[in-house]
Amino acid sequence: MTVAAVHRCLDVLECLAGAIGGLELHDIAARVGSPKSGVHRLLATLVDRGWVVQDADTGHYVLSLRFSTLAFRDLDARVVTDVAQEILDTLARRTQEYCRLGVVEGETIAWVARAQGATAGLRYDADMGQEVALHATATGKAWLATLPEEDALRLICARGFFAHLRLGPRALSTVEGLKRQLAATRTRGYAVAVEEAEPGIVALATTFRTDPRPDAPVAGTLSVAGPVSRITPERYPQIHAALAEGAAALESVWRLRVRQRARAQRYGPKPAPKPVNAARPGAKPATPLKVRA
Repeated sequence: MTVAAVHRCLDVLECLAGAIGGLELHDIAARVGSPKSGVHRLLATLVDRGWVVQDADTGHYVLSLRFSTLAFRDLDARVVTDVAQEILDTLARRTQEYCRLGVVEGETIAWVARAQGATAGLRYDADMGQEVALHATATGKAWLATLPEEDALRLICARGFFAHLRLGPRALSTVEGLKRQLAATRTRGYAVAVEEAEPGIVALATTFRTDPRPDAPVAGTLSVAGPVSRITPERYPQIHAALAEGAAALESVWRLRVRQRARAQRYGPKPAPKPVNAARPGAKPATPLKVRA
């Protein structure tokens, strides 16, 4: 398979992701900008391998559950553990807002876990699969503020300020504006985004590191988001304190995670434990008990 074919295959998969009810062949071909014949061959292979399913009645193509299974397996392998989820749940209960955990992936961030703390009134529930607009989210700005300024600007200029069409009315659009925001983030210790990613939504975020050392690599972000009518500037100090406690707890968890991964890479996975009642080599099989009904 050529590099171009790999790109087309990935385009098809990204096109199908989140398409409720699936898409017809001509819709997929139009969206990825490729001839129907070539797209049909790719789809046939994906169907044959079990990654895509074609509805027998409508003919629409949809992603199979193998993608969800693969994603959860990968998250489990990364040890985004129940402990990390408990920390996120605690943050959500304390702030009574929507909270998310993001993990640094190369030159971007991916949201991997969430918790809803709002129990009444307006509830903000964001799409976990959406791309993180680094310059327009508290999550993105919190991470960018930890990078050398030239690296942060390079990342944003490479993507462009208008690469994300659906942003809020106050999204940053200039390099100077971004510099000021990142400087303010470094000064206060957390990032704020007011109607930048979405209209009517404000978010606060902070980073956590792979371990408690100040110079340890940044592992990810914690964020709290909700309606502007509820998350007012008066609440910022309280939310920041909750974020800081959650980040400190996550750093302790991530330190164990790093050690586990290093051990697995060096020694391989731990062998499966033997059953407690495993028979000894050469032992006679146990006689089953007869129970009267």
